[in-house]
Amino acid sequence: MNLYKLNRSLHRDLGYFFVGMSLIYAISGIALNHIKDWNPNYIIEQKTYQTNSGMTLASIDNHKIQSILKLAGEEDNYKNHYFPTPERMKVFVEGGNISVDLPSGECTLETNRRRPIFFEVNKLHYNPGVLWLYFSDFFCVSLAFLAISGLFILKGKNGLKWRGAILGTLGIVIPLIFLLYYL
Repeated sequence: MNLYKLNRSLHRDLGYFFVGMSLIYAISGIALNHIKDWNPNYIIEQKTYQTNSGMTLASIDNHKIQSILKLAGEEDNYKNHYFPTPERMKVFVEGGNISVDLPSGECTLETNRRRPIFFEVNKLHYNPGVLWLYFSDFFCVSLAFLAISGLFILKGKNGLKWRGAILGTLGIVIPLIFLLYYL
């Protein structure tokens, strides 16, 4: 087998082998690029509702807490509560919390749940363990090989003699421009 065929076979086989890894890093990369716009790991929802106004720290008992939980539809999810200030109560429920402004009676239920697919791929992107570390290192080395071997897949005008040279040069120059811009 000549070098050209070996390069092409390795390029093809590594491309197939790493299709899943490419998707994992593509999805999580997009999510992490926009982390200022949204939480890629969790869906956080807030609902506000009204309970009795004029409550005080001294007037709070288990019955009042249960009525607040029932109003929020969280009566079976109670975990604990505390008072960060004398005028505010925080009630912890499964998957969230209820913040209660005692004088006004305004309650805010904040829940969070894992964002499907994004939570899992982001966990892998953050490198959860040593085995994944080695596998992702192998992926990174393979990406470098795929980038270089891809330059030599096609011959002639679609290869490095014309189109490949132009696109390859742009693929190097554009990131360098961004690098210089952000430095």
